[in-house]
Amino acid sequence: MIELGVNIDHVATVREARKGHEPDPVWAAVEAHLGGADGITVHLREDRRHIQDRDVRRLRELTHIKLNLEMAATDEMVGIACQLKPEMAMLVPEGRHEITTEGGLDVAGQEARLREVVARLAHEGIVTSVFIDAELPQVEAAARIGVRVCEIHTGPYAHAFYSRGRDAESPSVLAELDKIRIAGAAIRAAGMRFNAGHALNYFNVQPVAALPGIRELHIGHAIVSRAIFVGMRDAVAEMKRLMREAQCQ
Repeated sequence: MIELGVNIDHVATVREARKGHEPDPVWAAVEAHLGGADGITVHLREDRRHIQDRDVRRLRELTHIKLNLEMAATDEMVGIACQLKPEMAMLVPEGRHEITTEGGLDVAGQEARLREVVARLAHEGIVTSVFIDAELPQVEAAARIGVRVCEIHTGPYAHAFYSRGRDAESPSVLAELDKIRIAGAAIRAAGMRFNAGHALNYFNVQPVAALPGIRELHIGHAIVSRAIFVGMRDAVAEMKRLMREAQCQ
């Protein structure tokens, strides 16, 4: 059954706007859990623009569902992950100029370095994922470096969906969805877990959730945005209902 990992980075974004103590990302994680989340995702960035080190430590201590730590493949972040031991570490590209992660990690272009990082994390019992574009050379490179999970970047699909008037049957939308499907099939054929995420929301999530063999979606901004109006529990519950409904159909 498909699972939902809730990214709570932007709860911390609101807090950091005032450099205060609220809203508390850990409280958001508890509420997400009560709403049906299967995991919590946070991105500890080099510039600490939202999630802080203390947030990750408290989440590791207090959450009772799996923790997915998004991180750049730097020595600092690998050290933090090896100390905290989240259930999963997802390697992502990172740039200080970007508002959010844009584009997948170029695994094929840095295999030697990433293979070393994956081995260090695996030695500590941490499942490693890579966030990649829906490109077969990247899937093949991910398999070679030994990761167990590939998360396909759904941003191009989401952009096409929005720019084509939320028409799920638009040729450009279907073309992007087919790229994700083909990449997902290659991921599964290589013995890895097929996850997806980025820019998914309540309107575009179902076609992705219905793809064959998809195991988990990571969704943050849309859920946090809706939670402002309906609360985190209800926002998470509605997203999970849409995902499960699509998979069952």
